[in-house]
Amino acid sequence: MSSAPVTGRREGISLGRIAGIPVILAYSWFVIAAFTVIVYGPLLSNQNPALGAAAYYVAFAYALLLLISVLVHELAHALTARVFGWPTQKIVLNLWGGHTQFENFTASPGRSVIVALAGPAANLVLACGAWVVLTSVSMGSVAEILVNIFMWANFVIGIFNVLPGLPLDGGRIVESAVWKATGSQAKGTVAAGWAGRAIVVGLVFWFIGRPLLGGGETDFSILMVTVLVCGFLWMGASASIQQGALRGRLHLVSAGALAGPAVGIPATATVADLHRLSPDASQAVVVCGPDRRPQGVVDAAAVAAVPASAAGSTPVTAVSYALAPGAYVPEWSKGQELIQYLSQLEGHEYAVVDHNGIVTGLLAQNAVVGAITGKAVRSK
Repeated sequence: MSSAPVTGRREGISLGRIAGIPVILAYSWFVIAAFTVIVYGPLLSNQNPALGAAAYYVAFAYALLLLISVLVHELAHALTARVFGWPTQKIVLNLWGGHTQFENFTASPGRSVIVALAGPAANLVLACGAWVVLTSVSMGSVAEILVNIFMWANFVIGIFNVLPGLPLDGGRIVESAVWKATGSQAKGTVAAGWAGRAIVVGLVFWFIGRPLLGGGETDFSILMVTVLVCGFLWMGASASIQQGALRGRLHLVSAGALAGPAVGIPATATVADLHRLSPDASQAVVVCGPDRRPQGVVDAAAVAAVPASAAGSTPVTAVSYALAPGAYVPEWSKGQELIQYLSQLEGHEYAVVDHNGIVTGLLAQNAVVGAITGKAVRSK
């Protein structure tokens, strides 16, 4: 369960809608489908010689059953979230399984856990259903193989996903526990990310390190699956740690606190008026239009190049550069709300205004980025 950014490019094949939720099959899924056929085709052929070349078709059917299992998993997330009023944007099925992309919503520790665990619970229900079929219905060899694979696949997916570390669903348990105890979701996300890294270390030791230390050899297919899965989990855990750290710094992102001092002057002013209207040379000068809205910033270098004899006839608009349309924010704007608004604007500077619409500062994009990352960002 995750939330991914929306991009303009086409990310896969649309499979239509389920319960009103768009479902997309990412092109990367065909990679894991091919891997499944290549790895499990020969294995099924050796275990069931009577299948012959049909073993590869059975392996592909296995890939499709895995796809269905992941779809059910993600639908469980989406439909449970709908109960809490969390709108779902889409479900994407990809190389690593899939993810459910939600729109903006307000979460709580308890609801976060319920939505997260709905996915693994759905897989365990599918596993139980397959077990009932296996033990009560007489089937042919191929059907029995597929139902057996389906049962174990869903059992493994269900159990594996409740391991307590992000990006696995069970990581939401750790996140919510720390969140509840500290009142900070950011601290919970970081803790769950580190728990995810610990799980990776444990998996690598169990499937690769333990056999090697015991003098044995690791099966190539197990080695490949372990490397792929653990690589994915490590990247997801690291991303969670970074996301939590950034979220923990959101309170530092404040337009009023990060902006440098500035004063607004009318666009009708001249260069000669600057010393009167802006006596403090250290503050920025923002040019405002007839509607008092900020529209540009005076360039100090351009002002210095104006001869004294021409200062009275040179408008400040001639020595200023334009701000992007709408590039001004209230000085009380802060946190996620401010970041989301600035992300929709062009340019790298934004005028800051008070309750009366009077310019009080000039906010640089680099200052916002520095506050989020905790690192100084040089101007380009």
